[in-house]
Amino acid sequence: MTIAGPLSGIRVIEVASEFAAFAGKMLADLGAEVIVVEPPGGHHTRTYEPFADDVPGIERSLWWWHYNTSKKGVVLALGDRRFAALVDTADMVLEAEFIDDRPHRERRPELIWVSVTPFGRAEGELRHATDLTVLAGGPVWSCGYDDHTIPPVRGGGNQGYQTAGVFAVASALTAYIARTVHGVGQVVDVNMHACANVTTEAASYDWHVAKRVVQRMTGRHAGVTPTTSSIAPAADGRMVHTGVPPRSAREFESLLRWLDELGLRDEFGESFFLDMGIARGGVHISELHVDVEATAIFNAGREAMRFLADRLPAYDYFVGAQRYGLAAGIVYAPEEVMLDPHFVARGFPVEIFHDEIDRTAAHLGLPFVCQAAPGAITRAPRLGEHDGEILGPLR
Repeated sequence: MTIAGPLSGIRVIEVASEFAAFAGKMLADLGAEVIVVEPPGGHHTRTYEPFADDVPGIERSLWWWHYNTSKKGVVLALGDRRFAALVDTADMVLEAEFIDDRPHRERRPELIWVSVTPFGRAEGELRHATDLTVLAGGPVWSCGYDDHTIPPVRGGGNQGYQTAGVFAVASALTAYIARTVHGVGQVVDVNMHACANVTTEAASYDWHVAKRVVQRMTGRHAGVTPTTSSIAPAADGRMVHTGVPPRSAREFESLLRWLDELGLRDEFGESFFLDMGIARGGVHISELHVDVEATAIFNAGREAMRFLADRLPAYDYFVGAQRYGLAAGIVYAPEEVMLDPHFVARGFPVEIFHDEIDRTAAHLGLPFVCQAAPGAITRAPRLGEHDGEILGPLR
């Protein structure tokens, strides 16, 4: 049974690619009808490892399974006259192949055309880009360890492609909303390198404005001035992230209540600083290293979080921090995230049946759920699975 998602009623023609696949997945999982167009023989990402049960095959690539959920699929050469006819049925086109949009938009000015390319359409067909070179546009410098003899670390999971995908979706939907007002579509030109660069928080800003270089720090934001480590071992030996230290009066109150609940207030020798934090209404980040009292209160809050971590198993620490509204977490391996009780209760892991292996496989669920139109995720299309349904009427 099909369950309508919030984007139900929008038709997107996606030309299969690595760069734009995540954008198409987001649109499809949220209910848009996304038709992914593959070349004869199938798109090359169907050959990407790993494969289901380690058995190679164009219908068994986990890369393809993940990035193409909820889509329909057709096999169609871009030079085939039916491609133009298919585009004429769509609200949007999503591509990363430098396809000329002009003949299509001349026929249909209301068409929204979304291009996701390494350096933007104006730079021409600069195809020689990978997720690593996209991320080298900024995030990689800020990602790594306090020990700067260790090289920067590339974030895993195709973060460069996915960052560009998020920008592509947000921009495409903005253009769609504008079309409901003006009746005219737009060309959305997504520069993947620029998308990565502007997600560096203060790194690019510091360099371009103040000519300062931020430094990598383990498990926390890069900054010009090193901060105290926020990674600590819990009582069971697992690692936790002590998070953003308390700063508001409410957070200091919560921290004291947590200490009281565990009977540890008197054992923590700096608890009086937490009382001072409440009395002065909290501390502001601008006061640190300027106001001695504010700095002492802030440091006490940070040390209290480490004190609690040292006395609690990692998961108890994580749950306790959430219960008291304090920003702290547990260091999970990727597979552990899917098993976390909170994520399971939220419905984030989704079991999808795959007839290719005659059983279900776990997939990531929706990033958010709209109550009135919750949607549902379906498996990625087999090669040419919807040719008859979609291309048949175009003959």
